[in-house]
Amino acid sequence: MAQRSDRAIEVGPEAAGQALAAFLRGALGGSWSQARALVETGKVFVDGRRAASAGERLAAGQLVEVRMRAPRPRDGEAEVRIAFEDAHLVVIDKPAGVSTVPYETRETGTAMDLLRDAWRRQGKAASKVALHVVHRIDRDTSGLVVFAKSKRAEVALAAQFRAHTIERRYLCVAHGAVRFRRVESRLVRDRGDGLRGSTRVPRQGKRSVTHVEVLEAHARGTLCAVRLETGRTHQIRIHFAEMGHPIVGETVYIRDHVNAGLEPIASPRLLLHAELLGFVHPVTGAALRFESGQGGPTAFTAADVERLVGPRLLP
Repeated sequence: MAQRSDRAIEVGPEAAGQALAAFLRGALGGSWSQARALVETGKVFVDGRRAASAGERLAAGQLVEVRMRAPRPRDGEAEVRIAFEDAHLVVIDKPAGVSTVPYETRETGTAMDLLRDAWRRQGKAASKVALHVVHRIDRDTSGLVVFAKSKRAEVALAAQFRAHTIERRYLCVAHGAVRFRRVESRLVRDRGDGLRGSTRVPRQGKRSVTHVEVLEAHARGTLCAVRLETGRTHQIRIHFAEMGHPIVGETVYIRDHVNAGLEPIASPRLLLHAELLGFVHPVTGAALRFESGQGGPTAFTAADVERLVGPRLLP
């Protein structure tokens, strides 16, 4: 028997393309954090399907329901896979929608929390193991992250990140036909409208370089492999958006695309995945390289790509 809907709202033409959280705020009032909490606790359904992300883009005619009596789901996908672990470090494969570390007071369910949960399932004294943060990937990005388990490992790994000697490659799906191969800009925290972005003001911002390889052209988007030469906050997302090809599922750097009169492709998640991480072991000196490619346990799949951006085009 279908659960009672406390509120059911049809998405009108004027709300097409809106993020789910923004739509809920407009329809129900309240704060963005309250709207996001409704989604994250499994109370919001779109066309009968439990919403996966507060950033999910809506289409006209969809039915958004708020079911306050819906039980909180047990998310079997919100678990980390341990790709490598020894006495000095641990490499995990993080699902999308999970913060690497807490960004807000009392935030739980982070990758660090999920890692400790995985240790507990293995019978380990999880709370006694130190975890030192040496880098992060966005909450909405899935893929490989390394934590240090000792101060010695933390210092040595942090030095490699600062020197840009870490090998990192991402998979992403971008709107439209991507043709650029390299982007270099200077990124600032506020480009003038409240968003991070590039500046042309001399001596401002941090040098940021992104290398792009086109893997597959699709009817409405492009599957790309992306290599970071530098690692700034939201670098890939900003560079693709500023080149006119925001990542599919983008909810932050989508403003220019929408202002240009273009319709964002609705996606339940950001199609950005940290598929490769390579570095020198901070203690043994061994070369380590880990991969979590397309279709891996936390990544989007080839079927996801075709469903969202259409069939692959022949070369």
